[in-house]
Amino acid sequence: MKLVRLSAVLGSACVVWLVGCGEAPRHEQELDDGQSHIDPGTENASPTDGGPSPDAGPPSDAVLVTNTTRFYTSVGIAEQVNDLSAHPPEILVQQGSTFQIILGSAVPGGWRFNNVPSGPYYLRTGSTQVITDARHIDIGSNRLGRMDAEYSNSYLTALQINLLNLAPWQNTWSSLQPGSSLQLTSGEVDLFGYVNIFDQIPDGQTTLLTNQADLGLSSGYNLPIFDASKGDRMYVNQLSQFSAGTAPDGTALGYAAVERSVQMGAFDYVPDGITPLAVSGYLQPTPMREFPIEWRLPVYTQFATDVHPQATGSTPLFEVLPNAHNTGGRWVGYSGELLNLFLPRSASFNFTSRLKFGNPFPSSWGLVGIHSYPFRVLSPVPDDSGISMYLSGRLYSYDVFDNLIAGPVQPRVSPPRALTIDGVPASVQREVGTNSPVLAWTPPTLGTPHAYRVSIYRYDSELRFLRPAGSIYAPGSTTQLRLPPGTLQPDSIYYLRVASIVSPGFDLSEPFTSLEKLPFHSAEAISSFFTTP
Repeated sequence: MKLVRLSAVLGSACVVWLVGCGEAPRHEQELDDGQSHIDPGTENASPTDGGPSPDAGPPSDAVLVTNTTRFYTSVGIAEQVNDLSAHPPEILVQQGSTFQIILGSAVPGGWRFNNVPSGPYYLRTGSTQVITDARHIDIGSNRLGRMDAEYSNSYLTALQINLLNLAPWQNTWSSLQPGSSLQLTSGEVDLFGYVNIFDQIPDGQTTLLTNQADLGLSSGYNLPIFDASKGDRMYVNQLSQFSAGTAPDGTALGYAAVERSVQMGAFDYVPDGITPLAVSGYLQPTPMREFPIEWRLPVYTQFATDVHPQATGSTPLFEVLPNAHNTGGRWVGYSGELLNLFLPRSASFNFTSRLKFGNPFPSSWGLVGIHSYPFRVLSPVPDDSGISMYLSGRLYSYDVFDNLIAGPVQPRVSPPRALTIDGVPASVQREVGTNSPVLAWTPPTLGTPHAYRVSIYRYDSELRFLRPAGSIYAPGSTTQLRLPPGTLQPDSIYYLRVASIVSPGFDLSEPFTSLEKLPFHSAEAISSFFTTP
């Protein structure tokens, strides 16, 4: 089950700066909120006539921001350049404890900022901040499916299911006994979802005819419009339960893997919130691949106190997933799972076994392996409600599957250590003294980070829910940064995560698509709840 990787999270914009990097020159009087504006100004002025020089090109102090979407299909890659004028980015430059905002302007193919001092600056796009000194940044994304595909306004749809020749159905009992399940995905349009069936299916049944079902969409996009004339098709995959042996205490371990599948023929379908999506076909056994695994769980649990001093282990997860269209060292989009294995909560033993999975996809598609070990802390919400919530962080990796299992499965980076907020350990629940605190940490004991990511979550007291409130990507040399005014709202409750990222291809000049580059390893340290004045 894949977490969100590519989108800029919703919420308040977060702006931070590397403390101790020096100050940029002041350009104008500061505003009351600790930020001041620099107007876009003119293009390079000619020293002789005061006007722009037609042959000068971009000035050396300019920064160009572009937004390119790449669409991956079986026949290649198509590119689309997106207009930034509706949601223009901004650049922030630190001046001591305050920040100046530099405003840009539209140019063909992007958004340009002039008069940007040399050295690191912050690019703000939506609620995401990126620290970089690059003079060209692309904030685009990569997608699966044809570029001319249309997407509806619907993200929910009922299903009309008529499936034959299923593997004998097994009902789900727990994450350790996952039973049978169905997933839908496509190679022509961007679609993936879990099938939710509301009927009780008898164990051993091999046919399924029902309209008591819907699709749990998990692609990150609304439902696509299927067009038979464009060859739009859909895979129906059945995952079945297999044995993974037993835990040291004798607990039976099961896992789910694809066993049968059918690819439906090209069809037309326009989601309208009423008309069900037809799911039909005669499933066939898929070729099965068997592999050995040695998963060294004690290597994860030794870092529990680096996540948080009171952290305890949650549920370890190992997965094998298809990488649609084998996207050249990247993992683009999400096309479901071929295998998923959960181990008992807080497990800390060496897991060795032989596992297997079916693969119905073309040989041109690749495989990605994932291993994740989350940790959590039960923390009282500081609002006198008496409510407690789990705050979580995790150690997480994904890579080309064969590379991942070439040796023992274990983390390649540990969390940053000694996380503090304004010099006080972040594990201390308290009210911070300012809405512009300084975060600091020391590097991890395992791995040399290529980048860090700060993720901020705000507690919604009405919904009793933690909302993403912004993310910040910083160079791997960073050990402290300041949240400027506006990052945190007054009289609010937050917690944050700081992740060490080890990924040799990670490039802050293409921050969102860098998250897709293989391999990718991260490990998070988390704070307790804190409140703002």
